[in-house]
Order: sequence, then structure tokens, then C-alpha cells
Amino acid sequence: MRRRIAQGLMALLFVVGLGAAQRPHNSGSKQVTSSTQPMAVTPAVKGDVPVKPRSKAYQIGTASWYGEDFQGKPTASGELYNMYDFTAAHPALPLGSWVKVTNLRNGRAVVVRINDRGPIVDGRIIDVSYGVAQALHFKSHGLQRVRLDVVRPPQEMAMLRPVAY
Repeated sequence: MRRRIAQGLMALLFVVGLGAAQRPHNSGSKQVTSSTQPMAVTPAVKGDVPVKPRSKAYQIGTASWYGEDFQGKPTASGELYNMYDFTAAHPALPLGSWVKVTNLRNGRAVVVRINDRGPIVDGRIIDVSYGVAQALHFKSHGLQRVRLDVVRPPQEMAMLRPVAY
């Protein structure tokens, strides 16, 4: 009898341990575990070719935006907040990280730099600047379901492009 209880406890601890080994995420967010997630990306500029999305998102959840009330105030990185810059607040990503934010309602996507902490409200995974909300077409909605993909800095991407001689 004791052996069965011990085996059951070991199995339970194993399962709990597997769950604890996953990367952290906020409540209300969903981690994508399959590379077969369908997602249509509409071109941001006429003539652009839609690109197949990466196989795994960093996070999927609700985004909000912040604007004029914070204009000119210091962010967690020490720089002054500019509501028109393509920046965002994220509670876990390192300051200076670059993230592709995709609006799951319309497929629009932009790359932003993490320069602040937050969001404070439960169930939200990122707060984007007013300019980002405009570009993603959710300024009037206030909240929007988004996908986050961590990307390389734009400067590093420019260095990887082939040079024509």
C-alpha cells in the first residue's frame, strides 16, 4: 500500500515538474506549441509579399496601449516616453529587446523595442505605444489580441542582407 502511494506521489511530482520547466507566461496569455498554427499576414505595404509566420510564438494574449498621460515621463530604461515611437512595455523581456507584434484580428505587424515594464493589469501581456496601436489599427478598440515574436535588432538584420557588387 505504501509503495503504491509513493509511486503515485512520484508520478504526480514528475508531472508537476514538467509543468514548472516551461517558460513563464502571464495569465490570459497562451503559449503556441505547434508550428501548424494558421495565421494570415496581410502585407503592410501594397506590393509586399506575405511571409510565412515563425513556427513558435513567444506569447499570445491581450495587448493594450498607453499614450498622452505618459508622454515625456521616464520609462524603466531611463529614456523619456514618446507616444509616437514604436516602443512597448513588457514585464519579462529584457529592456532593449525587439519584438514583432502581430494584431491577430487583421494580421498587421510591426517591430517594437521594449523600453518599459508592465503591463500592470492582469491578463495583458504587453502595453504598446500610441503609435504602435495606430499602426496595428486597434487604437479605437483599446485592447487587442496579439502574437509576440522575439526578433533580432534591425541593425543586426541589415548586416545579414547580401550586398550586391
